[in-house]
Amino acid sequence: MSDLQDLVALIRADTPLIVVETSDEMRVVQLFRQSLTRIWRALYRWSITEGLRRIDLDGEDPAQLPADAGTTLGAIRGADQRGVYLLLDFHPYLGYAGTQRQLREILQRRDCLAHTVVMVGHKVELPPELEAKATRLRLRLPDANQLLKLVREEIAAWQRENDGRRLEADEAVVRRIVRNLQGLDAIDARRIVRHLIHSDGALGPDDLPELARLKFELLNRSGHLHYEYDTARFADVAGARRLKRWIEQRRRVFVDGDAPPGLDPPRGILLLGVQGCGKSLLAKAVAGGFGVPLVRLDFGTLYAKYHGETEANLRQALAQAEQLAPCVLWIDEIEKGLAASGADGDGGVSRRVLGYMLTWMAERRSQVFLVATANQVQELPAELLRKGRFDEIFFVDLPDADTRAHVFELHLRRRELPVDRFDLPALAAASQGFSGAEIEQAIVAALYAAHAEDRAIDNALLLEELAQTRPLSVLMREQVQALRDWAGTRTVPAD
Repeated sequence: MSDLQDLVALIRADTPLIVVETSDEMRVVQLFRQSLTRIWRALYRWSITEGLRRIDLDGEDPAQLPADAGTTLGAIRGADQRGVYLLLDFHPYLGYAGTQRQLREILQRRDCLAHTVVMVGHKVELPPELEAKATRLRLRLPDANQLLKLVREEIAAWQRENDGRRLEADEAVVRRIVRNLQGLDAIDARRIVRHLIHSDGALGPDDLPELARLKFELLNRSGHLHYEYDTARFADVAGARRLKRWIEQRRRVFVDGDAPPGLDPPRGILLLGVQGCGKSLLAKAVAGGFGVPLVRLDFGTLYAKYHGETEANLRQALAQAEQLAPCVLWIDEIEKGLAASGADGDGGVSRRVLGYMLTWMAERRSQVFLVATANQVQELPAELLRKGRFDEIFFVDLPDADTRAHVFELHLRRRELPVDRFDLPALAAASQGFSGAEIEQAIVAALYAAHAEDRAIDNALLLEELAQTRPLSVLMREQVQALRDWAGTRTVPAD
């Protein structure tokens, strides 16, 4: 059913009180005007600035009454024909006992006709006794066709404002813009489209990152999600060949929704691995590989002291992530946010958070690809690891010799150092057991040493720093080896 059909059904059912929460008042007024073509009622609109006026006749009558709430309700109660009354931002005045009592008697149809009262506002909170009689009408968000029409309207408006000059609009980009605008109401979507058009007089590939940023800033009101502006390319990541191929095979299905019948879209992966081996970088590279925004869920901000507040924060954060779709949702070190199933030292909060998270992972239908990273596999609840929660569990191991050489090359180039002056195979051999992060820090340490000695960094200085470093695989040999042994037969190697 459409919004109009829902509304007509409510009016025909003589619903006494309808609540519409929206910032688009004009859309609500227009919707009620359209309803008059299917069921006739006198239609009135009230606001504190304009008072009560009838709006279903040709033109709009001037206000007949003062704008105060009590007088308005008295007029509604004494009306001699049934009507629909749109009360804009009326709910703050319900704090007065007399106003509340008067409205209750109208809803009970005591000494008055069967009117329909409609509360319209951005957020309408009613007293419990009125909430029990209210029916909340949730307006549907614009679909793809409505959003495409909106984009076309803004393109035409820009061309009229610029003396008919043609606006360059890439059709493929327009389709992606429409897909990324889904989840927004018409007002916010139009505002973003205008920003994209007027910033450079065109709609092209460069507008997609800006659209993602604007949408995130608009929707992330809770602060539980963090927009990662710097995603990575797979070319920036050494190794992980199997993971890169896995993502590339699924890119078209996830981004374009181009899946044959029977093929489910990709849902998410879990990255286990030794600390410092690039799991966070891979999470960023997955978003870069898909070409979609990356948002990070900070579990630390979810937990609150009041009962139920933590779970509510999680629901809000996941709902916002779905509004940002298509996107990659990154949960770093997920074992620190989701306790094992036996944990009850926090009054069961972790159990409830885990339960809701598992339900969301299983039932979501939005284009949100989940990437979770973890270091301590023994702390992960068994429910999270079973097949079906994630599409795949990849293990990011210590890099082999070829990968270590590639890591050296990437970090040297990033610091604008001449790679051909270094013996990469010798450096790779000397860094046996090093993670990517430890290799980077060895380069940083060598740069500091070279600066202190007022000399250029060279191969010998790097080898000296490597020899002085004890990697995590040595310091925590037992724990690292236990993790590698566990993952050897239970996960898929990323490389």
